[in-house]
Amino acid sequence: MNIILKLSIILVIGFIFGKGAKALKLPSVSGYLIAGLLLGPSLFDFVSKAESHQLEIISELTLSFIAFGIGSEFMLKDIMAMGKKITIITLAEVVGAITVVFSVMYFIFNMDFAFSIVIASMSAATAPAATIMVIRQYRAYGPVTKTILPVVALDDVFGIMAFGIAISVAKILVSNQDFSLVKIISVPLIEIFGSLLLGFVLGFILSIMTKRTDAKDELQIKTLFFIGLGIGLSMWLDLSPLLTNIMMGATLANFRSYANRSFSSVNDFVPIFYILFFTLAGASLDLSILYTVGIVGVGYIIARATGKILGAYVGARSVKAEDNVRKYLGFALLPQGGISIGLSVIVMQQLPLYSTEITTIIMASVLFYETLGPIFAKISIHKAGEINLLPEVEDLIEI
Repeated sequence: MNIILKLSIILVIGFIFGKGAKALKLPSVSGYLIAGLLLGPSLFDFVSKAESHQLEIISELTLSFIAFGIGSEFMLKDIMAMGKKITIITLAEVVGAITVVFSVMYFIFNMDFAFSIVIASMSAATAPAATIMVIRQYRAYGPVTKTILPVVALDDVFGIMAFGIAISVAKILVSNQDFSLVKIISVPLIEIFGSLLLGFVLGFILSIMTKRTDAKDELQIKTLFFIGLGIGLSMWLDLSPLLTNIMMGATLANFRSYANRSFSSVNDFVPIFYILFFTLAGASLDLSILYTVGIVGVGYIIARATGKILGAYVGARSVKAEDNVRKYLGFALLPQGGISIGLSVIVMQQLPLYSTEITTIIMASVLFYETLGPIFAKISIHKAGEINLLPEVEDLIEI
């Protein structure tokens, strides 16, 4: 079967399963992942491992679209208004998740250091969609709700930075090359700051090239070109396409007051990529490996939740946040989705030694947290007493 026909079938099956998941009050991404699981080598083998590798460009593009959209959340004026409070809380929950997951993997399950540090770094990112959906559905408003939104945006950036450091260190450790402390420190730092610099330059140029009067299709072409340029240059320079596109999105958002038109033009283009991305990610899940990593996977899920909740509590307490924020914020930060799946694709490319185990654990974790994430979020805002407290005027504000 030719690849175009196969992609078309993958797209429609993923779409149908996404609709089915939504009808069951589950996130659409859960349906996409299950569809991929059925189509993958573990069951019907409609999508082989070789074909998954051939289609990696879809994952790279989709992940960069997601990263570019995340960048739009980083308005300098909003970050300044947040102050250090949100930054400290976010940093604490990110460090909490990474520390607990690494400790469990390395000290309890005796996994390799490289494996432990990479999968620990992947535990940091949060999928905001499920939490935001619950906030809107239950018209939640209050200290916990107002803290959730900036934290889930910022922790994706911290998580990607942590992953960049971890994957660089892991590649050095598993290679046969000689390595030193200087190399372990310098390589990830060069990648992070080089990516941010490249993203800033591309975002600045894009902001100059876009005009308020540009037609929508013209904006779309310009924006997609620069996203692709960011991916290509990052890969050529051994930098991070994710950080590059986050920085490009943030730069555009801060330099152009009408930048939302550019982001909207991309959002109109990418839903097909999202369906293909998550469905193909599900197809890469190897059920046979669950028997060997099953206990480790359960340990990862529990450790991530423990680290997030504990870290959020410590961070909120250190900045003297409200009691409800201390108690319940962590539960709303448990959903795990697109970014973690995207990072697992990078692991497949750059660290194949551990790719099967890490990908399987992450996919199982995503299925668990995407299914139960909305429930955790509802418990959080319900316990905080913030359901149905949204003032009418707030309906005009995008959250």
